[in-house]
Amino acid sequence: MKLLERETVKLKVKRLPHCHSLPKYATNGSAGLDLTAAIAEPITLPAGDRRRIPCGIQLEIPEGYEGQVRPRSGLADKAGISLTNCVGTIDSDYRGEVQVLIINHGSQAYTFEPGEKIAQLLILPVPRVEIEEVEVLAESSERGEGGFGSTGRKIAD
Repeated sequence: MKLLERETVKLKVKRLPHCHSLPKYATNGSAGLDLTAAIAEPITLPAGDRRRIPCGIQLEIPEGYEGQVRPRSGLADKAGISLTNCVGTIDSDYRGEVQVLIINHGSQAYTFEPGEKIAQLLILPVPRVEIEEVEVLAESSERGEGGFGSTGRKIAD
């Protein structure tokens, strides 16, 4: 079985003094790079609370790409930990420290340890769109103006 060749994108990363580790793929099949908590001491996040946690890195994302910060499924499943903004966007022209906006949806406090994996980073292409203002949109659409559950709750056979 031949492996698919993947495009490689160079991501420049600056390690800050409090960084525990650079972003890293956990496995060859991982879509996202793990981001870790760049904290000196454990941080306890009470249930229902939110906090910004630094990652100790700065990025130079190539033009035409964005960084997407996504929650880790294990933290969400086991502790109710997610991101306050669902998915965070890092623009290619941002040069500040990467920080993760964490929220505890769980019923108990959660303690983050220094160097703990807290989120995933994906680098994805972002096309520039050209806006064309029109008076009328194409009428032929299977969905039309239906939204918010208009296609039903189950897959039709």
